[in-house]
Amino acid sequence: MSDIIKSYDKWNNIKKNISLKEQYLTFKVREIYWVKLGQNVGFETDGKGEEFLRPVLVFRKFGKNTFLGIPLTTAQKDDMFHFEFIIKQNEKKNYANLSQIKLVDIKRIKSKLGKIDVDDFNSMKIQMKKLYGLE
Repeated sequence: MSDIIKSYDKWNNIKKNISLKEQYLTFKVREIYWVKLGQNVGFETDGKGEEFLRPVLVFRKFGKNTFLGIPLTTAQKDDMFHFEFIIKQNEKKNYANLSQIKLVDIKRIKSKLGKIDVDDFNSMKIQMKKLYGLE
């Protein structure tokens, strides 16, 4: 069995447990969380490690259980699809992958990582408008 199939099988078991989880968490726009994104297909952004985790920025809240999330990476990306910023809580440079936005249920959240500052968030929104042709 290939390694990728084994990863899908492992992720499927984790996902079953996530769906049973009861989550009572309050979250806000601009916060960054470790999220169990899973093993995805092709060029979709995956989580990493044993729990398939990736930091995700809360871009827009859609009620108390879901939000529009932007996956983050520390791999340097200098293109229109990524926005560079520093997470103040750990002083690490991150890149928001603006082309991989997705709806996230709070059941996927493991823990809080930090927050993007207001100026960076507003600059990122301007870049997103350009990327998606909304200006």
